[in-house]
This record gives sequence, structure tokens and C-alpha cells, in this order.
Amino acid sequence: MTGQHESTGPDPALSSDSVRRVSQYQTAGTNARLRLFALLAAQGVPASEADDLVAALEAGAVSGAQSEVVELDGMAPAARGELFADGWDEGVTAVSEALVGIADRDWSRRGGRSAGAAELAVHIADVRQRERADLVRLERFVREAVLPGTHPHTMARRRVLEALGEAGGLCAARTRNADGDVVVCTLGAGHYDPDDRPPFRDGKPGGWHKADASIWNDLGAPCIPHTAL
Repeated sequence: MTGQHESTGPDPALSSDSVRRVSQYQTAGTNARLRLFALLAAQGVPASEADDLVAALEAGAVSGAQSEVVELDGMAPAARGELFADGWDEGVTAVSEALVGIADRDWSRRGGRSAGAAELAVHIADVRQRERADLVRLERFVREAVLPGTHPHTMARRRVLEALGEAGGLCAARTRNADGDVVVCTLGAGHYDPDDRPPFRDGKPGGWHKADASIWNDLGAPCIPHTAL
């Protein structure tokens, strides 16, 4: 026994919606932070040292995420074209700089966060208020700046709608494209009509399924057929 825990699949307690799942992580992190402060206080760790330790952990976690984001620079799918690649790299840079700013903010919040139960109660209320405000700002940014830049019936738009929790009306059929990537139909649920055959690769899927350049029906071996939602 090594004591290591290996995940065997998605945690059923977590939401399948990415925005809601982030909110769950934030709540769990806040509760863990308060629990850690209480444990350190019980062991006689000075409040200032406890604050430094927690701030270092939080800033380090964000910097780890930033390191992974930076590795995505230059990794845009070549088949999507130069313009897509430029936008991809600019997005990576913007997210990377935002994460560095968050790490700086976490590091600067040392001092005073573990000074008694009353102050901790005020702190958790403040944290949750800021988290809600951050989620509101993020949703507004996605809705106003990201969603309008996506084209109808594309994977990019579907991903944005999934992040906003608004993809429930889309078809659930999926298949694998020539590169082996899983693609999910981007049309509305219930659209499928096997007799409504589209001209090949003209972007008009008729009753068949469509995701970006992929058009397919329910008869292909690698397909998961459309089911009513």
C-alpha cells in the first residue's frame, strides 16, 4: 500500500456543468481554508505564519495552472488555419496573464485571515461574495465577448453554451472525425431525419448530424446515435 489515491472516474458529487463545477470547487476550497486555519491554530501556529502558509499554497496552485496554460501556446490545431492559431495564442497569453495576476493577489492577502472565529466568519462571507462576483463577471464576459464571436452550429459555440449551462437543447449524437477526435452534433435536439440526405460537405446537413466539417448519420460504426433529450 502506497497511500496514493487514484481516481477511477468523474466524482458523481460534482456537477457536469463546468461553471457550476468551478463554484463547487470554490466552496470546497473556502471550507478547506477555514478548516486549515482552525487546525493550525489548535497546534499553536501563529496567525501570521498560518496566513503565509495558506497564501503560499493558493498562489502556488494558481501558478501551477498558469504553467499548464502556457504550454498550450502554439498548440492550436494546424487544420484550423493561421487566423485561428493567432487567436488561440492570444487567448493563451490573456489567460496566462490573468492567472499571474490572481497568484499575485493571493500572495498579497497574507495577514489577518486566521485571527479568531469572528474574523473567519467575516472572511468566509467576503470570500463567497467575491467568488459570486467573479462568476458574474466571468459569465458576462463569456456571454458578451466570447459567445458573439462563435458561429452557429460549431463546436466552439457548443462549448460556450455548455459553459453557460445552456446546451440542453442541443443534439446528443456524437462520432469520431478523421483525426480521431470526438465531435458532438451542434444542431438542435430532435432535428435528425435519416431520409433527409445532405449534399456531401457543403455545410447543409439537412436531417443528418453536423459539427464543424463533420457530417454523419446514425448508421456509422463509431457513432453514438441521436436520442431524444
